[in-house]
Amino acid sequence: MPNIPSDPTITVAALHRDPYPIYRRLRLETPVLDVPNLGRIFLTKANDIRMVKDNPALFRSGGTETPMERAFQATTLMRKDGDDHQRDRQAMAPAFAPRNIRAHWDSIYRRIAAEYVDRLPRDGVVDLFHDLAAPFAARCLTNLLGIESATDQQMIHWSQALIDGAGNFAWDSEPFKVTDAAHEEMNQLFDHETERHLVEQGPSALSAMVNATDPIDLSQIRANLKIAIGGGINEPRDALCTILFGLLTNTDHVAAVKEDPKWFAEAFEEGVRWVAPIQTSSRRAAEDTEIRGLPVAQNQIVMTIQASAGHDEDIHDTPEVFDLFRPTKTHQSFASGPHFCQGTHIARLMLAQIMLPLLFERFPNMSLPSPETVPWYGFAFRGPLSLPVKLA
Repeated sequence: MPNIPSDPTITVAALHRDPYPIYRRLRLETPVLDVPNLGRIFLTKANDIRMVKDNPALFRSGGTETPMERAFQATTLMRKDGDDHQRDRQAMAPAFAPRNIRAHWDSIYRRIAAEYVDRLPRDGVVDLFHDLAAPFAARCLTNLLGIESATDQQMIHWSQALIDGAGNFAWDSEPFKVTDAAHEEMNQLFDHETERHLVEQGPSALSAMVNATDPIDLSQIRANLKIAIGGGINEPRDALCTILFGLLTNTDHVAAVKEDPKWFAEAFEEGVRWVAPIQTSSRRAAEDTEIRGLPVAQNQIVMTIQASAGHDEDIHDTPEVFDLFRPTKTHQSFASGPHFCQGTHIARLMLAQIMLPLLFERFPNMSLPSPETVPWYGFAFRGPLSLPVKLA
């Protein structure tokens, strides 16, 4: 059996700048590849990625030696399997239940969206990343989690600190200093909000966790809130900016969403396929196995690159193009298997049902003045760093 090929030229810096040309090359030439600079075996084909994600007995979430544990000061539910994972996940589940989405979050999120869009000027160039996408995601999340006393800026800072720490595959010390300081602030606020929820029970995640008949440990309650802060701002923020970029760079797409709101749901799926906000995950082989006839030894770490799965040429023609009318928008951007993203339906509500229709209603002639200058960045997490849009 041949050994897995290796490529020492792939660097973290290159992946942060633009990983997609690298993934394209790997899908075509070496879809199973050892990358020494990250200590991982990259998987870039959709079938391989799904196989690993759907097989937690063979490919485990724990012990993957990622920066996440250091950044979060805990083993989060993202790094657990089986009963341990299920217990932590179910502790927050009531807040994400469809009945709560209909009964509580829908109306609250619509109010927040209207309030935050009302703040925007009626015309002129506005950076929708900083002035809308990030604070909208932050305020919605404070309600979902039950930590409404946190400010938007606190939430945005904490989220970015956790993201930078979890994606710190170079293991630099500075990002971890920032996360350590953020933990002190978050824990203090969580304790304050817990006192309220013990008296006033509600639909939020924190209220569900602290009022449970058999509550999980305090350390895991905190870890659950933090994993939601890390992904719950980053994912809808970056997805909204990515979708708007894709739509506003094609006049046919703009015309379609104005004519029929059904296209907003299609735009959401195409946006997260095109540029997955959360791009990668890691798993550890529980025993000797093989992928595509290549040996994967027990305890080797494989990186499932869901960003690459969404660009698999076996599934999509011209996958590098944002195409609203693409007939099949299959992707794994919300993962699969036991770790399927708990906030998927919340994200669809926020963007496809609320924010995108509202923006095109208020600003039907908005445009992207200089799409070529929009900066994109990120390896583990990816999206535009700003999105200057001319409102009209």
